[in-house]
Amino acid sequence: MQLENYISDLLYRYECVVVPEFGAFLTQRVSAKINASSNTFYPPKKAISFNEQIQQNDGLLAHYIADVEKIPFEIALEKIKKRVVSIKSQLVEKESISLEKIGQLALNEDGKITFEPFNQLNYLTDAFGLSQMVSPAIAREEYKREVESIEKVIPLTITPEKRKSRPYLRYAAVAVLALGISGFLGSKYYVNEVESHNQIAQESANSQLEHKIQEATFVIENPLPAVNLIVTKPVGSYHIIAGAFRVEENCDKIVSNLKAQGFNARKIGVNKYGLHQVVYDSYENREDAFKALNDIRKNNNPDAWVLIKTLE
Repeated sequence: MQLENYISDLLYRYECVVVPEFGAFLTQRVSAKINASSNTFYPPKKAISFNEQIQQNDGLLAHYIADVEKIPFEIALEKIKKRVVSIKSQLVEKESISLEKIGQLALNEDGKITFEPFNQLNYLTDAFGLSQMVSPAIAREEYKREVESIEKVIPLTITPEKRKSRPYLRYAAVAVLALGISGFLGSKYYVNEVESHNQIAQESANSQLEHKIQEATFVIENPLPAVNLIVTKPVGSYHIIAGAFRVEENCDKIVSNLKAQGFNARKIGVNKYGLHQVVYDSYENREDAFKALNDIRKNNNPDAWVLIKTLE
């Protein structure tokens, strides 16, 4: 039994998944961060850890396996127990255990289990589709506004004594600064005037167009017969996510491909990160949803997951 697949499924929705008589895998939300030295942006995520002290069975893992495999709860517990015995045996023989999508387990010199998490998957569903990004550093220039700074930039070869005898140079510098400020303000005023004019013109055009549409009368001498279409609206709060995309055209291509494969694929809107989400199908029943998820992961997409949400 691939116990790690069931643990991975539960880590998307729960902060603690206990493996009876072995330990617990814990998740903790980590905020987005920036590495200033490499200019790398990291999205928020769930950090995974392992606690060997938490071993008491809470029923979560066994119930989930029983639901997915359609077996009694007691048989699910027995399967977990056999897998745990196998893992402990390998650890005692100084073998490291690699749990796919979760991390690597090993025994240290004190006989304690050490855990090194993998980073291939982000178990925080709110950040689905986001990846780390490298951005070039932004160079910002500082501009000094004092009149004395202008004299330092302009190569004036005069001594302090001559400067006192030629006060008009200071006034000239002030004049240059004043002209620059007035030019900036004038340019800003001009841009505002243009934007205001464009807005008024757009409102006027919309008003005229609406008036013409209201006055228009269409007469069809030979109308076509009415066609009644029966549209079935997908229902259900369990949605199997195929992916999320920044460009909506990519969603349309994915939907077409999935429909060609026999799935009832569709778009379910944009999440709070601006990504368009595509689903394989939606289900009303939790058991049907996870059974379909298991088949899709085996035959189509191992990264598919279930979104539990009531759509409007």
